[in-house]
Amino acid sequence: MTAKLNPATEHSELMPLDHGELKTAIDNVHLAGMPGVFAEVRDGDYVWRGAAGVADLNTGRPVTPDLRHRVGSITKTFTAAAVLQQVESGQIGLDSPIGHYLPELVPGERGDTITVRMLINHTSGLAEYLPYAYASLKAFPSLKDTTPKSLDNNRFTRFQRTDLIEMGVTAPAVGKPGGTPGIYSNTNYQLLCQLLERVTGTTAEMCITENVIERAGLKDTELPGEPQIRGPHSKMYEAWFGMIDPPRDYSVYDMSWVGPAASLISTVSDLNRFYALLLAGEIVNQSSLAEMQRTVPVISFEGKKIEYGLGLHKMEVPGHGTFWGHDGTVWGAGAITMTRTDFKRQMSVGVNLMRWNKLDSSGKPQPHPLDEALPAFYKLAMCGSGGAS
Repeated sequence: MTAKLNPATEHSELMPLDHGELKTAIDNVHLAGMPGVFAEVRDGDYVWRGAAGVADLNTGRPVTPDLRHRVGSITKTFTAAAVLQQVESGQIGLDSPIGHYLPELVPGERGDTITVRMLINHTSGLAEYLPYAYASLKAFPSLKDTTPKSLDNNRFTRFQRTDLIEMGVTAPAVGKPGGTPGIYSNTNYQLLCQLLERVTGTTAEMCITENVIERAGLKDTELPGEPQIRGPHSKMYEAWFGMIDPPRDYSVYDMSWVGPAASLISTVSDLNRFYALLLAGEIVNQSSLAEMQRTVPVISFEGKKIEYGLGLHKMEVPGHGTFWGHDGTVWGAGAITMTRTDFKRQMSVGVNLMRWNKLDSSGKPQPHPLDEALPAFYKLAMCGSGGAS
């Protein structure tokens, strides 16, 4: 879901939004093959909401901008904010070793070397557990051993967080603690959830809900306790690189395989509200926000180098300013949210089809019209008319 933006001008003035162009651009995403796409774009005090396509391929029910949606790793910003709040209260030391808090989960030298900060910004060197969940449990497909059937077999599988952490911690390290570029890994955030539980005496879900979601006044955002999504939502279609054809709906799914690392349900409006409040210093204090905005290079799941802070992506758009946010994917659903530093432009987008690129004989994803249509919409929403070339 990462947007690729090209420079248009060498100044940071935003071009005006043309609402007709936005509607055309979001329609083009649907025409390129996305069943449904919906967005909210904030241009100063003006709010544009748009949608194109369907929420249900069988019934033709249209998507609307107010749908609840699984937003994947956007959850990590919420988790990071909850941890920073505990840093502010003195319960957690940002540069303290994780072994001080969770010695049974990260024992020995690594527990003494890996800090809380390294977990939040993915420089711990801990491996992603998902490939090992596949190898040991046959629980999830991977590009190396693709078995889409496992998605169906594990719709209602309940995973224990400590089991997933153990897979990531005992796997071969992917880097030295504190080394860069960091390697993006859900193991880091599963440990952060355990850390929140250890220091607060409540579940990570409850901690994040009370201290972040409710503090931000988000009415349609939650960490689900059941496989179903409450309220109006789209079906979520997974293609698994053309190996699930036609794509199947995975909107009903037990999200314990990622938990509060990537299981959030939200709306595009709630996402824009949250990031505006966070970047204004109203969720964490200004000192914590400054720490969140200290970035390091991190290699994403897709193999791309991104500038990553403490639960935040940084995107420099030459000629159009600096944006902060995150993206995320789960089975069948994707989302991206970006906010300009001065709050003059915000964009949150949800889509209901994932992994649409088919693979060639070498396993390389092949081009698809969505690869052009989605970034074109992102560019227009973030840069405005005349800034999308």
